[in-house]
Amino acid sequence: MRTAFSVLLALLAAAASAQGVPVGQAPADDPSPHSEARLVADVARVAPGEAFGVALEVDVEDGWHIYWINPGDSGQPVSVDWALPEGAEAGPLQFPPPARYEVAGLVSYAHGGTPAFLTRIEAPDDASGTLRIAADARWLICADVCLPARADLEIEIPVGPTERTTALDDARLALPAPADGWTASAVLAGSDYVLSIDPPEGVSLADATFFVDEQGVLDHGAEQAFAQEEGAWSVRLAGSPYAQAPADRLSGVLVAGDLAVELAAPVAGATASAAATAPAAASMTLWAALGFAFLGGVILNLMPCVFPILSIKILGFVNGREHSRGELRAHGLAFAAGVVVSFLALAGLLLALKATGVGAGWGFQLSYPPVVAGLAGLMVLLALNLLGVFEVGGRLASVGGRLDRKEGLSGAFLSGVLATVVASPCTAPFMGGALGFAVVQPAPVALAVFAALGVGMALPYVALSFQPAWIQKLPRPGPWMETLKHVLAFPLLATAVWLVWLYGRLEDVDAAALLLLALVALGGAAWAWGRWSRPGVAGRPMLLGRGVSLLSVVGAVFLVGASLAERTETWVDFDTQTVDALVAGGEPVFVDVTASWCLSCQVNKKTSLTAEAVETAFAERGVATFRADWTDQDPEITAFLDRFGRSGVPLYVFYPGGDAEPVLLPEVLTPGLVLDALATAAPQTASR
Repeated sequence: MRTAFSVLLALLAAAASAQGVPVGQAPADDPSPHSEARLVADVARVAPGEAFGVALEVDVEDGWHIYWINPGDSGQPVSVDWALPEGAEAGPLQFPPPARYEVAGLVSYAHGGTPAFLTRIEAPDDASGTLRIAADARWLICADVCLPARADLEIEIPVGPTERTTALDDARLALPAPADGWTASAVLAGSDYVLSIDPPEGVSLADATFFVDEQGVLDHGAEQAFAQEEGAWSVRLAGSPYAQAPADRLSGVLVAGDLAVELAAPVAGATASAAATAPAAASMTLWAALGFAFLGGVILNLMPCVFPILSIKILGFVNGREHSRGELRAHGLAFAAGVVVSFLALAGLLLALKATGVGAGWGFQLSYPPVVAGLAGLMVLLALNLLGVFEVGGRLASVGGRLDRKEGLSGAFLSGVLATVVASPCTAPFMGGALGFAVVQPAPVALAVFAALGVGMALPYVALSFQPAWIQKLPRPGPWMETLKHVLAFPLLATAVWLVWLYGRLEDVDAAALLLLALVALGGAAWAWGRWSRPGVAGRPMLLGRGVSLLSVVGAVFLVGASLAERTETWVDFDTQTVDALVAGGEPVFVDVTASWCLSCQVNKKTSLTAEAVETAFAERGVATFRADWTDQDPEITAFLDRFGRSGVPLYVFYPGGDAEPVLLPEVLTPGLVLDALATAAPQTASR
């Protein structure tokens, strides 16, 4: 069905082009193509200090649309930059309810017709004469193509006794109404939300739609099926696959027929709310935060990520029970130092990121794919070490722990660092409120809370090191230790599985598959090291084993790098000089002028430009492919658009090579249209 729709639009585009009318284009000197804008006030005269309403009204040509405050999968919302008399203030822009536009599975929230966007302006207390209200309004208007539009507008309002008009009555009636008499709440259900609404009596939500006003919260294309039970209505809303964390509230507009209301529902169960494990961060005292951090650190030792590491450290005590009291204490303090220093370093990085405006919280590093890949590799290596695949003595973060003073102290410190690294994906009870308190406090307070967390985590190990009598109560060394080590490897492997899943969510399934191959290569490196580096192996076998290990590690790094690369590596960032040089040399070139807010661009990329047959044809015919991202309206790309008399995107230009003239493809593509164009590539280049 989608293919048929795309073909129909392509035929319409081709027919329009054949008549000499570039589809969706406007004269280059028209700043607001396919739309006209104006400012309207609800007063004919206004008194000093009085508030009045002003609206940006936009007449949108039939078949075109402009975007709501949350544009959905693609688009840019209407915006206004006001220029007001000194002392005057403008409130936020109010949007009417949007409509849902869907093309090839991508959904946008937008307006057609004549939407009005209202604001409230307060006149200065000392206003006199005439108030000049000016606005730089910008919007994106789309149909088959998307065109940026703007208008510099102004109105003048005499100052005097306030005289109201009815100019904005209809615009106000079109705005969502306050949800007076409504109750709404939501609960987290995995990565989804269940929104429950109790409307006034007689209101049906059978065909309702909830438009969330924030991007990155919900999956805009997911179905919404409202159901009623005992008077209340509920709907399951799919969470956005790009969400980094659950939202603590759902806000937006509920539309049911002619009814539109503003809703804001708190989300129970969201990780941002620590009510289930600790008092709210806002009401927490420093001493309470320190106490909760300490308890959370103690419990963190039992989390799947950390427990195997700490268990192996305790096994090290069993082996080292004959060492002196001083050696054991030094070892315990070195481990604690590694933990606390690592937590302080993590806190410092988190605070630095927040100071630069980057939203960051506990586990923030897990939003960076290279960090996730590194942690997955570390989990696999630790598990293989526990399974006895390879041994690196006491240097691998002292897993197993050698307690001699020369290597034991550095190994203990490094094992504390390692324990903190593997703990970072985990959150224990009591931690949420303490960390929420810490990240909004001054740096010394935040560092104290993180230090308390580290002290709590290191406590069991330090306690054992200061109480040798407890060590004597542990079972004597024996075969059970080797069995326990093997058992403890499996929680680490389970953590690696979770990290690979997270990596796939951050990148895609292909990237996750490449990461799995990298982990296999890493396992091969560990096996080769263990096979040919054990005691008694020397000479060529040892060199062979280390060579295979090194090559396997290089292969693993290469695979991770490949997984992080764009899936469309053949597409090169647009550069005018490079394109012109290739064209002058008779090379075939394809240029995709696109933008992240252009819905048609994203649909064409998804359905046509990345189709397997098209990518194969690009490669076989030696076509150089360039992607010109006009999201920020780069001047160089604007000049390229001007070459072809275009003022918006998408634009697809194919230079067949040789002396052939460039071919402009329609704004709506199908794989067949692209393949037909590629078939015209110059013979001398098509054979490369």
